[in-house]
Amino acid sequence: MNTAHKILYWTPRILAILAILFLIMFSFDAFEGDDSFGRKLLGFLVHNIPAFILVVALAVAWNHEIIGGVIFIAASIAMAILFRSFAGNAGSLMIISPFFLAGLLFILQKVIPGRRK
Repeated sequence: MNTAHKILYWTPRILAILAILFLIMFSFDAFEGDDSFGRKLLGFLVHNIPAFILVVALAVAWNHEIIGGVIFIAASIAMAILFRSFAGNAGSLMIISPFFLAGLLFILQKVIPGRRK
């Protein structure tokens, strides 16, 4: 595998990992407040359901790039609808766009000729 293909191979994987970690970072606010630790932990887990789904998508995309890329693109569109990003909410688009880009890069990495396994 030449250098360009190594970069194209690793870029969507690293981008997806960093974007998932960034998404998880927002759920740490569940540990604030006066609730018991169990309720805080439950809130933390509930806040991370989208991140858990994206981790599964990353696991699929790692070896099945086209399927995983489609899942990432579909997930980013679903998040855009849920976050009402199409109504001009630029902040949520900045959170969602790395997943869309990772999906495109996963697909692109698989369809570009010259890649050896």
